[in-house]
Amino acid sequence: MSEAESPLDAAIRRLDRALASLEARVSNRLTAMESRGEDMFDHDRAQLAAELDAARARERALEEIAAEASAALGRAAAEVRAALQAGT
Repeated sequence: MSEAESPLDAAIRRLDRALASLEARVSNRLTAMESRGEDMFDHDRAQLAAELDAARARERALEEIAAEASAALGRAAAEVRAALQAGT
């Protein structure tokens, strides 16, 4: 940092270098993906689709468990009602 350069100027210069480095890394990554025939959005879309499929499978499993629990609760309630009626 020169005497004429303020701390703000130095911070701006560091930020510019960091942004340039980030832009270069992103550009390199996109170039590499394109050379392999990949598309960043296709990759994200595929990942999201896989996550959605997994979430739907978990949802179906939870619905089955909830139905089983509801049926068991219904049977237990019927048994309690039958026991109460038998006792009166």
